[in-house]
Amino acid sequence: MTYSDLFHLEYVVVAMSAIILYLIYYVYTKDTQYNQNLHSIASVVEDLNREIYYLKKSTKEIQIKSKIDPRGMSDEEIYQEIERSVYDLVHPLSQALKQVQESVEIVDSQIESRVSNLENGVKQISIPSSIHANDDEKVISLYKQGIDLETISRELHISKAEVEFVLKINKIK
Repeated sequence: MTYSDLFHLEYVVVAMSAIILYLIYYVYTKDTQYNQNLHSIASVVEDLNREIYYLKKSTKEIQIKSKIDPRGMSDEEIYQEIERSVYDLVHPLSQALKQVQESVEIVDSQIESRVSNLENGVKQISIPSSIHANDDEKVISLYKQGIDLETISRELHISKAEVEFVLKINKIK
């Protein structure tokens, strides 16, 4: 292996390392954004639960009041009053939940778009088909003959990782 080959190999390793570090950073930032969105959704759900509690409490008070009230509301009037109260309490929360859902969908589509762009960018990076093009055929031939990776590595004077790399690139192993 010449100095030039080592330099190119080091260049490829450094480039791949930079890409991996960028992907880790990207995933970390997106995870942070998802956690923030989940926290906001959790607070909306907590508000909904609180409103349901107050609604139940209000319903019980209305039931007690209707039993005590001498004017005597009919069952239909009680039902309509409860329905109005529920709608007045739940409607704003429903609208807020829809807005949160739309925000999450927008963020999700943006993330999908960015990941797609990132994948396209990574595909455009030129990766060599193998480390030693002239050894590819020898590696494949020896492997198909049933010779194990260590023996191939020793015989061709290349590392076991390089043998595995050649086999993986050629979709043999």
